[in-house]
Amino acid sequence: MSYMENNAALAETRTFALPVMQENDFGNDDLAEDMDGLQLSFQKVKIPAGGTLQFELPGDDPENPDYAKYLEGVVLFNHASCAYWPEGSEYDENTSPLCSSVDGKTGYGAPGGACAVCELNRFGTDPKGTKGKACKNMRMLYLLRDGEYMPIQLSLPPTSIRPFSDFMNMVFVSRRRPTWSSVVQIGLKRVDNGSNVYSVATFKKLYDFTGEQLAQAKAYAESFREQAKDMLKRRAEDAENRDDAENAYEAASAYQTSGDGEHFCISGNDVIDGERDELPL
Repeated sequence: MSYMENNAALAETRTFALPVMQENDFGNDDLAEDMDGLQLSFQKVKIPAGGTLQFELPGDDPENPDYAKYLEGVVLFNHASCAYWPEGSEYDENTSPLCSSVDGKTGYGAPGGACAVCELNRFGTDPKGTKGKACKNMRMLYLLRDGEYMPIQLSLPPTSIRPFSDFMNMVFVSRRRPTWSSVVQIGLKRVDNGSNVYSVATFKKLYDFTGEQLAQAKAYAESFREQAKDMLKRRAEDAENRDDAENAYEAASAYQTSGDGEHFCISGNDVIDGERDELPL
């Protein structure tokens, strides 16, 4: 039996319930007004620390999460992401990053700017003295699981980006297939580099969609990607507006008046004599 015949046979024996647009379902334009000012959010899953070989999944009870050895589903969309936290707060979920980027290209905050030329995005800048970067490079995967309508968001840390890149090149790019055309399995392996034990994501293609299922996967993935890209655009705009507002506030805070009764100060250094000097417009 050939590879194509074997894959088709396997796909027929495996069932994957994809969301199907019904006649009474509404499109993005119908939902745009209701979602104005709101953010699309997903259940977030991370690669566990300490070499743990199970994923922690949010459930109905926050105090009792679910655990799974593998995640199986369709990668609808993925993109780069970056964040720079204060030293020692990298794993504190209650601490906001000093600078962040939703696309791995433009950062907002301190220092902000183009990620490609940022000093903190260079190897060897990790304050812990390692060869890593001060800025944490990540990859966000949106994985749709069997029977679910919305994907989960899996955050890949720097150590799992290379395995994902290799998997993408070997399984999808080399075959000229998009990620949404196959069902994949994501697992974990423990790595001990002599000074630290951590978990790294592993990737495996289970089977390709064919026929009607492939058409359904394409329709859903294209609709989701449009929403996801719009979400990232809005978040970037919000971050830019917030950054501009903070800069304006800092600039306004620099204007102070001197209290000597004869002169007043507009900046920290420029003193103007109110009787003899022309006032600024």
